[in-house]
Amino acid sequence: MPEWGDEPWMVAVAERYLGSGREGLRRLEAAELLEAMDAAGVERAILDLNLDRPSEHTLRVVEAAPERFALSGRVDPRSVMEAVRKLRAAHADLPLVAAKVVPFMQDLPPTHPSHYPLYAACVELGLPIQINTGIPGPPLPSACQEPIHLDRVCFDFPDLTVVMAHGADPWWEVAIRLMIKWPNLHLQTSAYRPRYLPESLLHYMRTRGPDKVLFSSDHPLLEIEKCVADLAALDLPAPVLEAYAAGNAERVFFGKAA
Repeated sequence: MPEWGDEPWMVAVAERYLGSGREGLRRLEAAELLEAMDAAGVERAILDLNLDRPSEHTLRVVEAAPERFALSGRVDPRSVMEAVRKLRAAHADLPLVAAKVVPFMQDLPPTHPSHYPLYAACVELGLPIQINTGIPGPPLPSACQEPIHLDRVCFDFPDLTVVMAHGADPWWEVAIRLMIKWPNLHLQTSAYRPRYLPESLLHYMRTRGPDKVLFSSDHPLLEIEKCVADLAALDLPAPVLEAYAAGNAERVFFGKAA
């Protein structure tokens, strides 16, 4: 659920990029979110939580149904050790299943030194980290989100589980090649409808990468029901589709066998 609905760049995404308008930016109560999940057959959701200014609303939603909701802790890596302290505290007190950085928000590539203490903390805590890749919808810098930056990150932190979030458009082939190269690198198709996934990614999922790609929506900005409805039309074998829809996320974020 969005915590940044009043940001001008987020409004631009909703109104011009996705066409959902401000309706896609509103905060949902737990009951409404659970209703949408149940209707779409979604068992669990991971909610974004800004650890610099934790949303009381988001925390209340998680508390209302802790068996259905978990958290991804988003931090500003420019605070360096403060970001690490906030991540450690959240990991101790909250149902945190991932850390998160969004490079376009600071216009810093994932290779910037400010990120490295955070990566080390994620390894120590056993947390995967979500890092946005691809050209973002907001009218903000994009070069910092080229997937090639993660080549160096994976080299320097071979034990770190990295999840490229929000797809990798238009650098899909680079993302695929990096996932072939690095065992702990994954891709999450959040904020990207499955019907628009490129054939190169679907081919990779059918062949060398059935365990590497994770389904997600970006509800309510990109509705759960639309993303789930797209799944059945994908040209994927049943075991690969099941891994994409649920199994890979269960393993990466919740430590369950796929």
